Amino acid sequence: MDFQKGIVCSITGEQATFQGDCSDFKLDETVKEELNSVDPIETDTVIAQLSDDVLVNLRSEQNFGMALTSGIAVGLAGAILWGAITVATNYQIGYMAIAIGAGVGFTMRLFGKGIDQIFGISGGIIAVLSCVIGNFFSIIGFIATSEGLGYLETLFMFDFAYFIPVMTETFSGMDIFFYAIAGYEGYKFSFRVFTEQDLASLK
Repeated sequence: MDFQKGIVCSITGEQATFQGDCSDFKLDETVKEELNSVDPIETDTVIAQLSDDVLVNLRSEQNFGMALTSGIAVGLAGAILWGAITVATNYQIGYMAIAIGAGVGFTMRLFGKGIDQIFGISGGIIAVLSCVIGNFFSIIGFIATSEGLGYLETLFMFDFAYFIPVMTETFSGMDIFFYAIAGYEGYKFSFRVFTEQDLASLK
């Protein structure tokens, strides 16, 4: 900034007198824009910036069946682990819900490579249901321990007509908080991740 002339060029020392291109400007070909290769970009942003042809190719790489199968498998494994840890420690660890949500989401992302909303919605639902099942397995574990029965034996003997009353009786306000986090993670992490570098290569 020159207080006499206003904004001046650092090369010529004068105000800009060109239209469009400057003859004094020399592009340094050795300088390349550094694109972020770590931080992910929102899926909606990626979709909005890509052409229909590119999106068709990306959707052809999606595998909803694998995403669903792997997500359910990880969610069920997390539920069993939650129940076992709760019974072993005699304490319900709400942070297990966070681990389940992240596990379901990342697994669905890995095997599904999804960019459509169905992947996120499915991931969120699976994560929340896995948390509910984890709590139920905890109840089964406590019943089995108190009655001196096996866990599978207790599960098969349980009258599922009492499922909702039992779950309601043991439900607490903090469960809503942790379920919500698990559902958010299951949704958020289920989508395929793109960085600025990836986006530039796809355009």
